[in-house]
Amino acid sequence: MISTVTTTTTTVTTTEVMAYSIIAVIALIALLALKEILSSETENKTMKSFVTGSNIAIVPLLLVFVAIVAYKVVTVL
Repeated sequence: MISTVTTTTTTVTTTEVMAYSIIAVIALIALLALKEILSSETENKTMKSFVTGSNIAIVPLLLVFVAIVAYKVVTVL
């Protein structure tokens, strides 16, 4: 059996990377602020579940932030 595999290559420019990194940092700040504000809400179950489940979004954004900072430090040195 013969199969043909085609790949599509896309190029990402530096401008696009910087735009996406800014969006990621803003989203991280917004989620951390929202989590801190809503953590004082102790009666509502929906708010409690959001606060505990928000780590699903915060941890990957935090890893992206660490990667951005590491890249900036390496480029400066």
